[in-house]
Amino acid sequence: MSHRSNAPGEARAPSQRQLRVGELIRHALAELLSRGEIFDDEVIRLMITVPEVRVSPDLRNATVYITPLGGGDPKAAEKAMERNKRWLRGQVAHKINLKFAPELTFRYDDRFEESARIDNLLHSPEVAQDLGPEAKGEDDDTV
Repeated sequence: MSHRSNAPGEARAPSQRQLRVGELIRHALAELLSRGEIFDDEVIRLMITVPEVRVSPDLRNATVYITPLGGGDPKAAEKAMERNKRWLRGQVAHKINLKFAPELTFRYDDRFEESARIDNLLHSPEVAQDLGPEAKGEDDDTV
């Protein structure tokens, strides 16, 4: 059996089990949110979605990435989910069959924001100027 050691600070890719458990947790939370089973006015108002859940190698901790739809306040979304953490953990434990229900930590998922920022940069006049006519789809040979 070969043993790979990672350099300090180098993250390991998640195992298939971590990915599978993360996806089970994501589905359980998404179902609770979509059915309106979380009786918290802030959660309902923010229409929170769960794009990803990352689970620690020992499966005891799960970071739940959340996004409020329609430009809702990310900090308010995190606080609302944190308020309901114990209840949510219990619900997840009932829905998925694990030896231990993982501790849930909620974080705002800013990937969509970052993607939009990069897209805006790529389409800015300064970058378009640097890219030249090929990037705009202009072709000198077009009749």
